[in-house]
Amino acid sequence: MRGTGRVRSNRPMRVLLSVTTILLATVALACEQPEEQSETRRYLYLSTPDAAQVEGQAEGAGILIFDIDDGHKLVRRIDIPVFEEGLRGFTANATTHSAYFSTQNPRIGAFDLETDQITWEQTYEVGSDRSSITVDGKKIYVPTGWWVSGEDSGVLVLDAEDGELIKHVRVGSQAHNSLVSVDGRFLYLGTTRALTMFDTENENIIHHITPVGESGGQGVFPFTVDAANRYAYVSLGNNVGFEVIDLEQGEIIHRVLVDGEPILHRTHGAALTPDESELWISDQEGRKLFIFDNTQMPPVQTGEVDLSQGGHGWVTFSLDGRYVWTHTPDVFDAETKELVATLRDENGNPVSGSKFIEVHFRDGKVVAVGNEFGLGRSTE
Repeated sequence: MRGTGRVRSNRPMRVLLSVTTILLATVALACEQPEEQSETRRYLYLSTPDAAQVEGQAEGAGILIFDIDDGHKLVRRIDIPVFEEGLRGFTANATTHSAYFSTQNPRIGAFDLETDQITWEQTYEVGSDRSSITVDGKKIYVPTGWWVSGEDSGVLVLDAEDGELIKHVRVGSQAHNSLVSVDGRFLYLGTTRALTMFDTENENIIHHITPVGESGGQGVFPFTVDAANRYAYVSLGNNVGFEVIDLEQGEIIHRVLVDGEPILHRTHGAALTPDESELWISDQEGRKLFIFDNTQMPPVQTGEVDLSQGGHGWVTFSLDGRYVWTHTPDVFDAETKELVATLRDENGNPVSGSKFIEVHFRDGKVVAVGNEFGLGRSTE
């Protein structure tokens, strides 16, 4: 009986030890797991005043911040007096948590999105149009501007840390719009009747494609590129439509006109949905967006959306592809094509411009940014 009693007395101890071991292991495992992440907040940063349009301008100079997930309501305003010079470009990088602005002055600068402070500014005799930045956040490309038509036309390559000039690449005339591909491999630059494709490693020219667009325009008009760097879609300057460029062959393969016939308005905006299933272009004077099925080549027109005002003529999409943003106060649902919000200032007045970016924050830190250009982002 004594032996049996000893067995009974040890069983609870073994159970207690086992429970204790499990609890300790659970605590240790929990310590090894990352803390639950805070909610990501998504905002639209609209810089103002826009040097390229007067319609819908907000009062004052700076940035208006809208909450994407709360009906695009105004969250706050950041006053930036130097923006009074008029914005020519507005691009951002998540690694450097900064937005890079170009003004009509011409002035180029960096704005820290986490501290709301300008960290550097530079001025150059040329160079202040729609800029772009490498994916690693090390180099900024600044087109010299549609107003520069001589031998100085091209792109300034700047050190993103302080804005110091690395090199001046001279190419084309009236260098106007630039974008870096989603994978970071290429820089695309629009000049008069030409689209130039560079290697971002060394700025060597891969293709200089000409003639692109239509005569009589000031440089190549807004364009976009798919994620595979296979096709570029370039707005026409004299008609509502676009050209499709095969970037592997370096040649134009299609010209597409809205309704299949000339509409003598300037096209000034072209954007792919992130999944690349649709291409949207803007008609400034006609106050419309036209939609094309991009699963076919050439893309096929499928619909249109009316805009509330004229303006510079711009279009792009939220990173998740849900929202369409333009040069107007109108915000559309990309799937239903319905108007779902209107950008308004603190007094309830509609506001707009064509220099804006999407910024995502988590715990006060920038975790993602969008792009002025509606770049394709499909991984298929």
